[in-house]
Amino acid sequence: MIQDAFGLIFTGEDNPLMHDLTLSRAVAAVPYGGRYRVIDFILSDFVNSGIFTVGLITQKNYHSLMDHLGTGKEWDLNRKRGGLFLLPPFSTKDNTGVYRGDIDAYHSVMQFVRHSNQKYLVLSGSHTLFNTTFEQIVKQHKETGADITIMYNEDPEFNPEEQNRDLRLLFDEDGRRVRELEWNPRYPRSNYRSCEIIIIDKALFEDLVEESYSRGGLDFVRDILLTHVHELNIMGWRYDGYVARIDSVNTYFKHNMELLKKKDAYDIYNMKHPIYTKVKDEIPAKYGEHADVHNVVMADGCNIDGTVENSILFRGVKVERGAVVKNAIIMQGSTIRSGAKLDHVILDKGVTVTEGRTLNGYEGIPLVFRKNLTI
Repeated sequence: MIQDAFGLIFTGEDNPLMHDLTLSRAVAAVPYGGRYRVIDFILSDFVNSGIFTVGLITQKNYHSLMDHLGTGKEWDLNRKRGGLFLLPPFSTKDNTGVYRGDIDAYHSVMQFVRHSNQKYLVLSGSHTLFNTTFEQIVKQHKETGADITIMYNEDPEFNPEEQNRDLRLLFDEDGRRVRELEWNPRYPRSNYRSCEIIIIDKALFEDLVEESYSRGGLDFVRDILLTHVHELNIMGWRYDGYVARIDSVNTYFKHNMELLKKKDAYDIYNMKHPIYTKVKDEIPAKYGEHADVHNVVMADGCNIDGTVENSILFRGVKVERGAVVKNAIIMQGSTIRSGAKLDHVILDKGVTVTEGRTLNGYEGIPLVFRKNLTI
């Protein structure tokens, strides 16, 4: 268990490729995997590592996120000492309340950072999912005397049309010290991609942010890491487990569908490191006389009397007799009326598909429908 580190999560990333899924919510609040939100995974990683002081910086569309997190009770973060600190934007003489970048955001919450008693800071984004603990990366950070340690994985897949916050690491011959960094490269020279986890001494973090802010810096990666890569001792720590980057509609669909594969599901839902979420008491899923269900992740409260294959169903979804749902993500409270046919579709909360309606997307191009529509 880590006792000398605290966490800071930035949830203000702008993800235009998420389209209607983030129309009224932050990426961190997007539902995932049948019963979770994206934020649940990184918060659970912190708690499973013994890090019980976590600050969460919000930027916009954060009401859904704050409603989900509440006091942090479900993550054991409602504590007298430490706990979960929600850090929404606010206006002061030095801060307009609108962050121009993550450096601006970090500078605005520097009081929280300074008041933390721990020596090390675990800095995180919010749209990368994995299930691990941080003991080994923090241990390596201490043993190597690194200024900064970046968690990364091997990610050979690359789509320049969906490039978003892509930090690539190039190493010295020892395979651990970072000699060069690439930020959103058009043609990456490395398959090693940051997992949005950075270990850094708190005092160094304060100095770097203050210096960059005073010079008009906006982005932590571009204006600090890339600027100082040859001056600082930056190390890498490799993670070989499953990593899901939720940075576009296509990656969101892909990583939800991969939960239907046993290997990937067992990795992200590793029982040694449970994933915590807001608990809602629902009745069990109900299967009607005509239900035909194959390879489906289904949450509580669903009522199924039609055909469902290769899909993710959230709480309270209703599929009527004669409806066919394939390769779909159906969020909470949505209803598929009799005779409707869905394939490669994402329905946000509370969507109703009327009788006999056919909705077909394609592999790599799923159809997305925003909240509370009747189609």
